[in-house]
Amino acid sequence: MRSFRLFPAVILAVLLSALAGGFFGGSLLARQDGIDQQYRIFTAAMAAIDREYVEEVPSDRLVYGAIDGMLKTLDPHSNFFDPRQYQQLRERQEGRYYGLGIQIQVIDGDITVMSVFEDSPAYRKGLRRRDVIARINDQDAKGWTSEKAVSQLKGPKGTEVDIAIRRIGYDGLIDLAIERDEVNITTVRGAIMVDDQTGYIKLGDFSETSDEEVGRALEHLTAKGMKRLVFDLRDNPGGPLDQAIRISNRFLERGELVVYTDGRVNNSKNRYFAQQNSEYQHLPLVVLVNRNSASASEIVAGAIQDHDRGLVAGETTFGKALVQSVYTITGSAGLALTTGRYYTPSGRMIQRPWDGSFDEYLTYSLRDQNAERQHSSADMKLTDAGRKVYSGGGIEPDKFLPGPVEGFNPTRFGRTLYARQSFANFADQFTAEGDTRLGAANKNKKRISRGFVVTDAMLEDFKSLLKERRITIDDESFAKDDTFIRAMIHYEIDLPLFGVEEARRNLIKLDPQAQFALQQFPDAIRLTQLTRVRTSRGGKGL
Repeated sequence: MRSFRLFPAVILAVLLSALAGGFFGGSLLARQDGIDQQYRIFTAAMAAIDREYVEEVPSDRLVYGAIDGMLKTLDPHSNFFDPRQYQQLRERQEGRYYGLGIQIQVIDGDITVMSVFEDSPAYRKGLRRRDVIARINDQDAKGWTSEKAVSQLKGPKGTEVDIAIRRIGYDGLIDLAIERDEVNITTVRGAIMVDDQTGYIKLGDFSETSDEEVGRALEHLTAKGMKRLVFDLRDNPGGPLDQAIRISNRFLERGELVVYTDGRVNNSKNRYFAQQNSEYQHLPLVVLVNRNSASASEIVAGAIQDHDRGLVAGETTFGKALVQSVYTITGSAGLALTTGRYYTPSGRMIQRPWDGSFDEYLTYSLRDQNAERQHSSADMKLTDAGRKVYSGGGIEPDKFLPGPVEGFNPTRFGRTLYARQSFANFADQFTAEGDTRLGAANKNKKRISRGFVVTDAMLEDFKSLLKERRITIDDESFAKDDTFIRAMIHYEIDLPLFGVEEARRNLIKLDPQAQFALQQFPDAIRLTQLTRVRTSRGGKGL
C-alpha cells in the first residue's frame, strides 16, 4: 500500500459526495451536479429504513454497509474499514502495538486464542493456541465480542491485565497477571543457514519494519558465511509499496528501475528507482513464489526477474497489481481505494483481469497450475538480458514446480487435513521437555524434545484424532501424502514449542519447492555473472 494520506473529518454529505465523485490528490471533489441528486436518493432511502424498518438499525451500520457495497462495485481490492478494522490494519502496517501478543477469535461464545506471537508477553507466560480466556479483570468473558475483549486486553506499556484461562486437558481455571508490553509483529519468519554457504530468509508479509528486518537478517546470515540466498516470498500477500522498493534495492544496482505506477490522476504516475548501492547486489539469488504471493511480493520478484538479478522459482503469483491509497475518514474509519496500477521495469502489467462478481478472480489460488500458459505476442516483454517474460497475470517463475501447501502438492485429502487445521489440533497435545511455564496446566500433555522424529506410532495417534473428529481417512491418499503429513505434524509441533526458525529449518529439509530452489543456483550464478558483465560495461536498467 502507498503511504497514508490524512484529511480532516467531514460531514457525511461531503464524504458521500467525495466517495461517489472520486478522490483527486487526497482532496474531496464532486465531479458533477448529478451527485447532489444521487445523494438525495441515498438519504431518502436511509431515512425510510431508519423510520420504517421492523427493527431499529444503528446509523453507522447503514452508512458503513452502503460505503462497503459501493466500493465492491469497483474492483476486488477497494475496501472500507470500520474503526476496529482500520486500527487492526494500522497495527499490521506499523508492525507493533501494546498488549499481550495474541490473536483471538470467538468460538461458541468463548474468547479463544488462535495464535501467540513469539517472544510476546503471552508467549513468555506460556499461553498456547486454543486456550480459552474465561475471565478478564475479574469479569466473565463468556459471550463477549472480540472487540470488547481486545479493548480490555490492550493497554499502556507496563500495565497489567488479570486473566483466567481454561486449557484442554486441565480441570479448573489458571489465573495469570500479564504485563502489557510492546508487541513487535515480525514479518521475517525465519532467517537460517540451510548449509554452510546457503542462507534462507522467509518474508511472511510486508509492514513498515520489513526492510529493517530483512537488513538485519542479511547481516546475520552474512556473518555466518552466507554466499548465496533463497528469498522465500511464498504466501506473502504484500503491504506498503515503499518497503517493496527498499527491499528490492538491497539486491539491485543504484539507479535501476524497481517499479512504476500509472493511474487517472497525476500523483498516481510515478517511477521508483534503487537509490543506493548494496553489498548484496551480486549475491546469487533464488526467489521463491507461489500462487498466494501478491502485490508487494510481486514487485520484488518482478524487479529481480526483469533485471536478471536472480531466478524466480515456484508457481505463478496471484496477479494483484493495483495501487491502494489508504485514507482516514470520519470516525477513525478508513478507505483503501485503487488509484493506479503498477508495472515491472520491463513494462509488464501484472494485474489479472477479474469477472463481474470477482468469484473467479478471488478463487485463483484454489485452482491447479500448469507449467505452460498461453500468451499473445502483445504480452511479451524482455528482461535486461533479452529473456522473454509476459504481462497479464502474475509473475511467472523461471523454474516452475507446483506446491500450494508449504511447498507440497498434496492430494485433496491432504489439503483437507491442512484446511481443517488437523495438524495444529494434533500438535496441541504436546509440550516441550523442560518447559516450566504453566507446568500444572501441562501435566496431561505429552513431553517432546527438540529434534524429535515423527514416528509411525505418532501417525497412528494422528489417525485416532481424525477418527474422533469424524474425518474419514482415505488410506490410499494418506499413504501418498505420508511425507507431507509427517512434515506438517513436525512443523505444527515445532512452531509453538521451539520457535519459528526451528520449525522452518526442519520443514525446508522436506519442502519440495525449497529443495527445488536449492538446485537452481548454477543458473542463478550464471545470471549474476551476466549482471556483473552488464554493470562493468556501464549498463543500467530501464
